[in-house]
Amino acid sequence: MRLEKKATVVSSSVAAVLVLIKMSVGIFSGSIAVLASAIDSLLDLTVSLFNYFALNTAEKDSDEKFHFGRNKMEPLAAVIEGIIISFSALFIFYEAIAKIVNYKPMEYMGTSIAVMIASIVITALLVIFLNYVAKKTNNMVIKADALHYKTDLYSNGAILLALALISFTGEYLIDPILGMGIALYMIYSAIPIIKEGLLMLLDAALIAEDVAKIEAVLEAQNNINGYHDLKTRESGSHIFISVHIVFNVSISLYDAHLISDKLEAKLHTLFEGKHVNVLIHMDPYDDSEINAIEDSY
Repeated sequence: MRLEKKATVVSSSVAAVLVLIKMSVGIFSGSIAVLASAIDSLLDLTVSLFNYFALNTAEKDSDEKFHFGRNKMEPLAAVIEGIIISFSALFIFYEAIAKIVNYKPMEYMGTSIAVMIASIVITALLVIFLNYVAKKTNNMVIKADALHYKTDLYSNGAILLALALISFTGEYLIDPILGMGIALYMIYSAIPIIKEGLLMLLDAALIAEDVAKIEAVLEAQNNINGYHDLKTRESGSHIFISVHIVFNVSISLYDAHLISDKLEAKLHTLFEGKHVNVLIHMDPYDDSEINAIEDSY
């Protein structure tokens, strides 16, 4: 089993445990903040299970129907995860307002505090593990999962602080107000996840820094007269690079092919942990102006 898939199994198991604990305490104590955290953990469980499915689907080989594979399941999973986070945040915000309007005191304060302390410790260990996997694999789904649980860690810390303040001051409005703050922060954290996933689904070019690395390799290549029409995109753990290389008109096809193979091998080394797909179009002369005219029609 791939390390990324193992990470989703671990995060799913942790989320399931946290859901059971938080939901029980949240319902009995009447705390909106704890209940909000329980709902968030339930969504964590759903998302982690979906991430496992997405990674399992994305790694399948290409076939007659999907010639380029199914790696776009990864950014799709990230977008769905961000949307789920946003909708859960809206529900928490609604519940917080409802509690302000219909005041009800909290109970089982000591149990709630103990649960949040345990939740912080468990979530912190999970975040450390997911960050390790994200750095090792550079996988977008695991990055989104790590970011999601990191926001959980912050919100759990804030909930614990609020419960302590309520215990000392007796001011129960702290609970729904904090719930609203958590909801807003969840939406804020979901925006970059959705944005990155959508850009990948729309085949946006690689970031300028990555494109510059590719251009540096192309410009340092000997035995070519230039290049043009460099196009890039990213799809899950796959990177696609397409470029026209200009050769001397007298070069043999065999020699041009050898140079292209060496160039392709160099481009592969630029993105560690990624599947790099390079398509090189070999031109006997610079036809960039002709291509530009054709593209304008």
